[in-house]
Amino acid sequence: MQAVRKRTDEASASGLSESDARQMRELYGKNILKRQKQKSIFSELVSNLNDPIIRILIISLVLNVAFNFGNANWLEVGGIAVAILLATGISTLSEHSSQRAFSGLRRGETGGACRVRRDGQIREISASEAVVGDVLLLSAGERVAADGALISGRLSLEQSALTGESREVKKEPIKMPRGAWRDAAEALMEDAEMLSPSSPHSCLRGATVSYGEGEMAVLRVGDATYLGSVARELQESRDDSPLKRRLSVLARQISLLGYAAAIIIAILSLFSTFFIESGFVREVIESKLYDAKFVASELVRTLTLALTVIIMAVPEGLPMMIAVVLSSNVKKMLKDKVLVRKNAGIEAAGCMSILFTDKTGTLTEGKMSVDAVLLPDGSVYRSRSELKRRAATVFTSICENAVYNSSAVISQGAALGGNATERALLDFVGNGSRPSDKIIKKEPFASEKKYSMAQTRKKTYFKGAPDVLMPHTDIFGTERAAAICEKISAMQSSGRRVILMCEGESGEGSIDCEMKVICAIALSDPIRREASGSVRTLREAGVGVVMITGDGLATARSVAESVGIVNGTRNLCLEHSELEEMSDAELSDAIDRLAVLARALPSDKSRLVRIARSRSLVVGMTGDGVNDAPALRASDVGFAMGDGSEIAKDAGDVIILDNRLSSIVKAVMYGRNIFKSIRKFLVFQLTMNFSSALVCMIAPLLGVESPITVTQMLWVNMIMDTLGGLAFAGEAPTRRLLREKPKSMSEQILNKYMLHQIFISGSYSVALSLLFLKADHFTEHFRDSEGDIVHLSAFFALFIFLGVMQCINSRTDRINIFSGLVKNRTFVVIMLLISIIQLSFVYFGGSALRACPLTARELGFTVAVAASAIPFELLRKMLWRFSGHETGF
Repeated sequence: MQAVRKRTDEASASGLSESDARQMRELYGKNILKRQKQKSIFSELVSNLNDPIIRILIISLVLNVAFNFGNANWLEVGGIAVAILLATGISTLSEHSSQRAFSGLRRGETGGACRVRRDGQIREISASEAVVGDVLLLSAGERVAADGALISGRLSLEQSALTGESREVKKEPIKMPRGAWRDAAEALMEDAEMLSPSSPHSCLRGATVSYGEGEMAVLRVGDATYLGSVARELQESRDDSPLKRRLSVLARQISLLGYAAAIIIAILSLFSTFFIESGFVREVIESKLYDAKFVASELVRTLTLALTVIIMAVPEGLPMMIAVVLSSNVKKMLKDKVLVRKNAGIEAAGCMSILFTDKTGTLTEGKMSVDAVLLPDGSVYRSRSELKRRAATVFTSICENAVYNSSAVISQGAALGGNATERALLDFVGNGSRPSDKIIKKEPFASEKKYSMAQTRKKTYFKGAPDVLMPHTDIFGTERAAAICEKISAMQSSGRRVILMCEGESGEGSIDCEMKVICAIALSDPIRREASGSVRTLREAGVGVVMITGDGLATARSVAESVGIVNGTRNLCLEHSELEEMSDAELSDAIDRLAVLARALPSDKSRLVRIARSRSLVVGMTGDGVNDAPALRASDVGFAMGDGSEIAKDAGDVIILDNRLSSIVKAVMYGRNIFKSIRKFLVFQLTMNFSSALVCMIAPLLGVESPITVTQMLWVNMIMDTLGGLAFAGEAPTRRLLREKPKSMSEQILNKYMLHQIFISGSYSVALSLLFLKADHFTEHFRDSEGDIVHLSAFFALFIFLGVMQCINSRTDRINIFSGLVKNRTFVVIMLLISIIQLSFVYFGGSALRACPLTARELGFTVAVAASAIPFELLRKMLWRFSGHETGF
């Protein structure tokens, strides 16, 4: 702290020297917010190994090697290992790629520049180079680069990015002799209240100067700033995504089913060995039981069989499929202006059941503009050109008022600084006449007064709330005034902001003078063209939309009604004060009816997220300011706006690059497509697992020892895992997904429809396979051959083509199996590729694949038998629907 006193003693009019600045930087660091350390690609890979399904695969791999080291099926072991590496590798590369894209977006956020006193001169430096002890110069339109105290001048700050309150806050210098702050620097740095947004002397990083000029002493930089403290709070770990929670349940279910099946089969196998094969003869049974070597060998064999069942129950391809489908969809979404930072975010977006959205910039364009100009004679002008042509004198007065009576300025053709209203007025007058009179006195707008004033040598200009200025005008109390007030009320009730422009004689720089009405100007923040359609789509998709804004209730309700947020079921509009009076239980009961929260505070957002999640709703939250970060972090999916603050983007899961609600709709559609694609693949793989396991277990009992060889099973696994995963990963999102309701938090991945299809279709495949192997009606279609090689080759083809048919059946839950097929060309290509490879195996595989060429008649019969799975599945779907069930994937 002595260094602060020493260096700041020298920073009077001259400011710090460059050498002093370097020393202060060494003591207190650079003015940079440290972002959460990004995981290395290796760390991300290790983290992804913790996926619930991956854990089962790892356990299966270890057990397979541990119990069967000498006789392990190394092809199976290799297949599981490859599935683990591919799944984690693809998932890691996808997330790493998203993070790199986000980092690229962040590289453009340098924090801007600032003006400081250095070595007796005013210099412009990078905001990151500001140090404790610097004296920063501030003026309208500039962003505060660090935390400090105002030491000279007067200004107003727009702190909405920090606090969420849209009103501007007046700041005044600390009350001490000029330069005395240097002696008090140590105390000021430790004064939390002094450096809080509510302090009348604080200037905090991230705030913008609305008007005025001044100098501030830098007291905190980097992570020590108020902004930095918010960033630190966001480093806490988050809950698992809805999909990950569902996968954890699925992993437990698969484990239990696998263990149960293994135990049952082990018991049946031992029962068959010791009782059935012994003909239930007591002496034979006892001889086997007393033969320790025989019992030991049978136990090892049974344990191996049970372990095989457990391993076959695990859907090895699921993790890789999830990784592929996430990766491919994330790339597509980036083209739609949706940057997915965390895969968990897009998973949650598909399940989202309620969305808390900001108004400004999301539902509206985020830019105030002049909508209409009402003159005292009752005429209304909608465009600048028309006003300039028909009322040139009035237009000149508007130009003078907009320029003189404003804290905003025109720079490089754009309005900067001031508040949104003043910038809108300057944009409206555009290249109109540029007054050159000298300003004698000026009173900026203050919420307490509700007007602003500027006095020049010729006139005094006023603008502000009509109800405040009208009583001081020359028409007050007249019929003309009543007519104007009536039209103003109509404009306000439609959600527009209306200000009154007046002028008086020079020398009467006070509101207590007789003013002449120039005009009333209605301003509005235009609603985005697609906002209404997006809200309607979300509502049809079962996503409740709640608008949260700092605007007043009347304006908020008007906008919400315009875009359709307020409707028959959602019609509750509240202000912060009303929300504050409600208990958590009352708010929980009302959340299904809540449509608008006006005059909202940052704490309201976090509370709403907490209450909604307690109702088991999947919560989405939009935000762009620092104050939004906690709520973005607490929600299931945080949508940060592309032009928002760094802290908001760090807290968000998904960044909406174009700020549009329509892009959030796309995120929901993609998220649902991902979840549905996972379910489709799971139905296919579990059906194949179910049928292949039963066939391999039952066939030996019917006299067919190896219906599928180890080499053939490797090809079957490749279809079930790698190729099947790639096929379903290409499913295109469709608007039909948005006509469905979101999945509840309690709904698991495997629903009744899926289990029904897995069991019924799997059973059909098993029955068809066993009949094909043993029934005369099937075997008579094939030539006799040594070792029955022709028939077994045909069965190999049958089983693969059955897999292709089940893949087609699993692709959609609609009656029309070709629905949307043309949009997934990858699926078509992979199905054709599998068929071509299978035919080549049959005709050229030879002894390595236990195959031999089939005649055209034999092949045609085999394919026809396999194709029967499609009409059978069609019949199953129709019976399912006719029984009153509607749920699909």
